[in-house]
Amino acid sequence: MIVGIDLGTTHSLVACLKETGPELIPNSLGEYLTPSVVGLDNAGELLVGRTAQEFMVTAPERCVSMFKRQMGTEWKWTIDNKAFTAVELSALVLKTLKEEAEQYLGESVESAVITVPAYFNEHQRTDTIRAGEIAGLKVARIVNEPTAAALAYGLREQDQERLLLVYDLGGGTFDVSIVDQLDDVLEIRSSAGETFLGGEDFTSTIAARVLESKGMVYEHVEMKEPERLSRLRRECERLKRQLSSRDVASLRFPDARGHFLDDAETIEVNREQFKKWTSHLIGRADLPLRKALGDAGLKRSEVDEVILVGGATRMPTIVERIVEIFGKEPLRRINPDEVVALGAAVQAGLIDRNEHVEEMVVTDVAPFTLGVETTREMAGEYRSGYFMPIINRNTTIPVSRAQTVQTLHPNQTEVKVAIYQGEHRKTDQNLFLGEFQVKNIPRGPAGQEIEIRFTYDLNGVLEVEAMVLETKEKFQHVVTRYARGMSQRQIDDAIRSMENLKKHPREESANRYLLKRSERLYSELPWGEREQLDLMLKGFEEAIELQDEELIARHREALENFVNLFDFSEEDDNDPQSEQTDDW
Repeated sequence: MIVGIDLGTTHSLVACLKETGPELIPNSLGEYLTPSVVGLDNAGELLVGRTAQEFMVTAPERCVSMFKRQMGTEWKWTIDNKAFTAVELSALVLKTLKEEAEQYLGESVESAVITVPAYFNEHQRTDTIRAGEIAGLKVARIVNEPTAAALAYGLREQDQERLLLVYDLGGGTFDVSIVDQLDDVLEIRSSAGETFLGGEDFTSTIAARVLESKGMVYEHVEMKEPERLSRLRRECERLKRQLSSRDVASLRFPDARGHFLDDAETIEVNREQFKKWTSHLIGRADLPLRKALGDAGLKRSEVDEVILVGGATRMPTIVERIVEIFGKEPLRRINPDEVVALGAAVQAGLIDRNEHVEEMVVTDVAPFTLGVETTREMAGEYRSGYFMPIINRNTTIPVSRAQTVQTLHPNQTEVKVAIYQGEHRKTDQNLFLGEFQVKNIPRGPAGQEIEIRFTYDLNGVLEVEAMVLETKEKFQHVVTRYARGMSQRQIDDAIRSMENLKKHPREESANRYLLKRSERLYSELPWGEREQLDLMLKGFEEAIELQDEELIARHREALENFVNLFDFSEEDDNDPQSEQTDDW
């Protein structure tokens, strides 16, 4: 079985293609969105998803999120003397999605299409594939998130000819893609984006402004009072969502330990105030827009439709900016949280030659420029470190391009070909991908010619070939997704290491989630209700220890009813005004 996975910065989803079209697969809690959060509780037990997200409110130092932003780097998160890379943390999320999909579908899931931001570089894409492999998946293809969204819309709305702009603002990344649709053919014209701009930055900005009003600095609170900041960020996230459907919303200000006292201050924020606070973030999103349009050689008036992707596009300030730029309301016919996963399932169907999508054709583009390092003569001396592009960004792939270079010195018999990815004229500001030697160049005067050919395919494999033109001898170097990082042995070791981590069995996941949610609510309640909750928690925990299913069910029902009655942080999920639907 092959599935499509949206491995998101804040939430992840999995979907598959059925006869009726792409369908989302719910997790063990019956939810489509699985938070991309990992934690280790005090007993050293691994928590992933909603359970970890709940635990993060009261124990932020034992949980980690937003690690997708660290893909392609050497960053590590250490807890209880255990170190996790972004790859390993992403693998834990993918492994959870895989297992829960298998339980829901009743069959083994062996491979997946995984989506990434369009502006992910080669190292970030490589790390994503490694994460999939550690999770036990064969990664059939890496697909850009805006491309996946376009596939979902293209499947639903075939037999059209139009120029689409996909505006993808997720929890942590921002992408723009220009897509040409002609019936069943989707051609990606250009992509641009920023990997450090998303809904979480809007939440952080609200928190920073609230703290500033109290004479506090965000970074200082983050270091000295993590519990306060964790609780405040949750309040700010709730407020941000409320302001998408209301003109005014409020939040409670926690104390230094992250508790809400009986007399906790309530702070009101209106929509105009929020817009003013976050205007700099909206401005940052304009640059990739201009870049994508410029690379495609288009004016904004030529765009027929704008598609909104990512939960952060629900903010009215985003919609207002789109209308201001393009003079039209954007499309939101498919839930922006779900559209990428649905499109990934369509791509999975294309790879699996599913008859329901066999007529669709999609092309993509190289997100970054690819080239080699060259040396230039300046003021009578040679200076190295200059970048010579061979495949320019937003070139449709698969593609093959060639450039000719020359030797610098008389009787030079070897040349080093250093391969880079990026947009800067100097190689020290671009991403190094690999290098190889060209040998056996015939001796002679300077200027012996060598043709360097780059061939880049849909699977992200770059083949570089250098041919000495006089002798026709060729030298090759393949930059694959395995070019950097772990060997196969290291991947196998990582898989074994993660298997050794203690993890609650699947049948307890709903219980674990309820426990963490109750523990988080405990610190929010006044004393009387807190004492009552403590008694109910004790009974529930004792039932779990006894492994009496009937007793567990009785205690769970009572505890759920109590928590639902007092957990005001969940009010948005039950508020019809803010319900997230396709027509939102």
